[in-house]
Amino acid sequence: MSAPIAVTMGEPAGIGGEITLAAYHDRRTRGRAFFLIDDPDRVAALAARLGWSVPIETIARPSEASALFARALPVLPVGRRVPLALGNPTPATAEAVLAAIDTAVHLCRTGEASGMVTNPIQKSALLSAGFAHPGHTEYLAALAGVPRTVMMLAAPMLRVVPVTIHIPLKDVPTALTTREIVETGRIVARALRADFAIASPRLAVAGLNPHAGEDGKIGLEEREVIAPALEQLRAEGIDVAGPLSGDTMFHASARARYDAALCMYHDQALIPIKTLAFDEGVNVTLGLPFVRTSPDHGTALALAGTGTARPDSLIAALTLAAEIAGRRQGRIAA
Repeated sequence: MSAPIAVTMGEPAGIGGEITLAAYHDRRTRGRAFFLIDDPDRVAALAARLGWSVPIETIARPSEASALFARALPVLPVGRRVPLALGNPTPATAEAVLAAIDTAVHLCRTGEASGMVTNPIQKSALLSAGFAHPGHTEYLAALAGVPRTVMMLAAPMLRVVPVTIHIPLKDVPTALTTREIVETGRIVARALRADFAIASPRLAVAGLNPHAGEDGKIGLEEREVIAPALEQLRAEGIDVAGPLSGDTMFHASARARYDAALCMYHDQALIPIKTLAFDEGVNVTLGLPFVRTSPDHGTALALAGTGTARPDSLIAALTLAAEIAGRRQGRIAA
């Protein structure tokens, strides 16, 4: 990699710092240099509290990270003191949390970081401090100046994309439009080619209703909303199958027939991937001008400081970010 991966601090009361320390200590991250944007004193105090012998070294710029990564975890100061208050989120740390994200975006856009991996944030703490965005991804989209992004959850055996995300189930039929499905399908197909080195992506699209509407007997969304979207995607040369019954899309032989599944609502996508790959799933934001991945879990406040939080998803996010960055830079082939 020509530049290291930037890792944001996330919610300091959660497990972000802990799993970052564990990920550095894990042999699976060797050869993929990364640095943490955080308060170095907080990180050192956290390592001491956990009883982990993880050397911490403060850096002034990302270019220093690769040279020292073999002997210490590089930490780029976030520019603010952050208390070690595990399990107790407070709006007082919101400024530091957002500063870490802002810094990572800037470093990615200048090429000083090859991508960013974001530790989970506590939206309630940020909202209490006046945060004006629905969530992490929307904030990144605003910083990047892009009108639309797509959330993909990726694991070795499955990739899923929810077309609608964090809205009540009762609102899904109204929010689901032909245009939304088409735009999502385009972004996913483009990302599969560019970021996952799949020359001819195959998309499987779920229906909204049981049995994909059963020819209109259990709902008309498949006929009136989803099918027209698939026709448009096919006309654009995208290999797409559906609408498919959501209860038959995720067994092994079905998964072998597609590269990503487009689902109509949050749980239709997340239940299968979290069942199959709870610890290895990675949240990938498609449509940004820089690489962004994230562990597929939350802040886990109850586990913070216990030393029991598993770093697997963060390690998978670091690995995938490095792979995507390498492909974008022409260093990794299919």
